[in-house]
Amino acid sequence: MLYQLHEFNRALLRPLVSWSQASARMFSAPDSWLSHLPEANRVAANYELLYRLGKEYEKPAFAIDRVHAHGAELPVVERCALSRPFCNLLRFKRYADDAATLEKLKDDPTVLVVAPLSGHHATLLRDTVATLLRDHKVYLTDWIDARMVPVAAGAFHLDDYVAYMQDFIRHIGAAELHVISVCQPTVPVLAAVALMAAAGEPVPRTLTLMGGPIDTRRSPTEVNDLAATKPLSWFENTLVQEVPQNYPGRGRRVYPGFLQHAGFIAMNPGRHFMSHWDFYEKLCRGDLEDADSHRRFYDEYNAVLDMPAEYYLDTIRIVFQEHLLPRGLWQVGGRRVAPEAIETSALFTIEGELDDISGPGQTEAAHELCTSIPATRKRHLTVKGAGHYGIFSGRRWRNVVYPEVREFIRAHA
Repeated sequence: MLYQLHEFNRALLRPLVSWSQASARMFSAPDSWLSHLPEANRVAANYELLYRLGKEYEKPAFAIDRVHAHGAELPVVERCALSRPFCNLLRFKRYADDAATLEKLKDDPTVLVVAPLSGHHATLLRDTVATLLRDHKVYLTDWIDARMVPVAAGAFHLDDYVAYMQDFIRHIGAAELHVISVCQPTVPVLAAVALMAAAGEPVPRTLTLMGGPIDTRRSPTEVNDLAATKPLSWFENTLVQEVPQNYPGRGRRVYPGFLQHAGFIAMNPGRHFMSHWDFYEKLCRGDLEDADSHRRFYDEYNAVLDMPAEYYLDTIRIVFQEHLLPRGLWQVGGRRVAPEAIETSALFTIEGELDDISGPGQTEAAHELCTSIPATRKRHLTVKGAGHYGIFSGRRWRNVVYPEVREFIRAHA
């Protein structure tokens, strides 16, 4: 019922949102006579703020069309390498006409970036992918909004997530592959590789786990405390909703994106309020460059997707409440997940010093689980002054983290 009410409110607001957008343009466009009236900037700012607070945010484009690699500016083409009902495996392919540059591109290591299925779209890792493309062939998991997946496609559990990771690794080819998982997928990625190793299959050359909940008993955050203190029935009865009739996935049980977004905002309401107030002030002053930076950030931040309810509840129970992976009790398809079975992959864990989502030590715990990997093939990095997003996006990612990741991959390629 809550989802239907949300959609009803959206429908009611749509005319007001469209009118606000048009009014903001009329009072700000240089060729409009209204923009020359006194206080036109302030009027336009009021309308645009109203528009952005009420509009629906669609999934942004990756918009990675060029990259500087091997001393040349190269075009990049995004294509789907493998499709599954709940996820597409994307390839960002670089092209070159020069034979020497082409040979260098062929020699670059292959990287699979596993994006989190935890609210935001995979486009949140745009900076991660664009940076990696300088020196690597890059694949990315692009999760599909569950409200767009028909019920006939079946349920999606955490076990299915693990199976997807195995399919993608096999499709690309494990022997020369390097896997980078960001946040939530560190758990299913470690499980997928452990199960492949135990079965005698080839495994990736390196695993880089970034800011993930391998063992949430260490330095628990507010996010961990909420998951641990509420019974599973609370999450199912309070947060799980059915997709309304106006979407292809009508009837599917999901954790809706709008509820997730409300949770994101509730973690730092003051910061978001001040950010929008600053945006309003910049528009009034005519500081259009900084205002555009605000737009780009919130176009990404406010674009959220629905998660399959089965997967969400599995994650709450297995990862945050029962801690089955670090306790050695997790079974996937009747097989125990044994990280100690991994012998040949090199392991790199990365954490942010100020991470308030995955606390310090939670990702590093993977080293204690992967007992068969020699110490010479293990590495850990704590990024000073970095929060959760800073380890995979922004200046610290590009200048501090990425050089370490690049060298780690090169050392084990």
